[in-house]
Amino acid sequence: MENIENPNTEDQHSIHVDKKENQFQSRIDMIELRTSLEKVKSEIAKVIVGQESMVEHLLAALLSNGHVLIEGVPGVAKTITAKLLAKTIDVGFSRIQFTPDLMPSDILGTSVFNVKNSEFEFKKGPIFSSFILIDEINRSPAKTQAALFEVMEERQITMDGTRYTMQEPFLVVATQNPIEHEGTYRLPEAQLDRFLFKINVGYPDLAQEIMIIKNQHEDKKEDKTDVVNRVVTAQQLKNYQQLVKEIIVESQLMEYIAKIIVNTRENQFLYLGASPRASLALLTASKAFAALRGRDFVTPEDIKEASYAVLRHRVIVSPEREMEGLTADEIIRQILEGIEIPR
Repeated sequence: MENIENPNTEDQHSIHVDKKENQFQSRIDMIELRTSLEKVKSEIAKVIVGQESMVEHLLAALLSNGHVLIEGVPGVAKTITAKLLAKTIDVGFSRIQFTPDLMPSDILGTSVFNVKNSEFEFKKGPIFSSFILIDEINRSPAKTQAALFEVMEERQITMDGTRYTMQEPFLVVATQNPIEHEGTYRLPEAQLDRFLFKINVGYPDLAQEIMIIKNQHEDKKEDKTDVVNRVVTAQQLKNYQQLVKEIIVESQLMEYIAKIIVNTRENQFLYLGASPRASLALLTASKAFAALRGRDFVTPEDIKEASYAVLRHRVIVSPEREMEGLTADEIIRQILEGIEIPR
């Protein structure tokens, strides 16, 4: 007897494949977000060689609507990378150089007497912008640093009984030098906790160093940042931030985040563990890293990738272990390795 093919077999197979593919399709459209951020990376790469990790974390902070502290030795492109990022986004930009004699009014603004109407008027300081770059934040004393507490956490300023709300998006990127101690002031833990990320920036490798030298030799422009274009509007950025909030996080991954944070409090090598604010920061940052990868759901790898930048400035290594050379990053690595990854 001849085998009679079912004419619908191919169609049924196609339907089965389509159903299978649909299971893995994004429930949230992330295409525009990812395309825009790739354009931002390309614009920054016109000037900056390497430092992919710093750029990725800065973009994740943008999506999370969180502030960033960048730490690295002089000359590793901390300041210029932040300036280039600001230039790719169509928002207001302010750069504030922190110095030992800087006063809070130099940042926030001050009331000035207007002779014409015989009234005091509030003159806004440089903090009233969307993208704020604070260079060498640890150069100013505690009084000046404390001026940032309210604006970083609540995105508002209270002056003379009047509240001024900051325009969204609002991002503070601060830099500091880890090796210079003369003329610097340690940032209070309460202020460190207001930064979503602390990014440690290292030296480029040999190939990147050669490329940096070649680019400098071949580039005849006075201002290298002229080649960088605006590719994202303020409204687009706000839309992307809202989109990130909708990214899916399974309950077992929320439990995984909680276990990481609780472990920092119970760890014998740490004098101070992370607060509940760190839990929320890790959740938000994990969503941002998922968005950078074009996914609408968080994976354990997103949480692990975000953990170092979220936690390293929120935990304090015990003095004994610090003397032995143990770092916060090493302890965080041990914590992550000791917790079972949900599947």
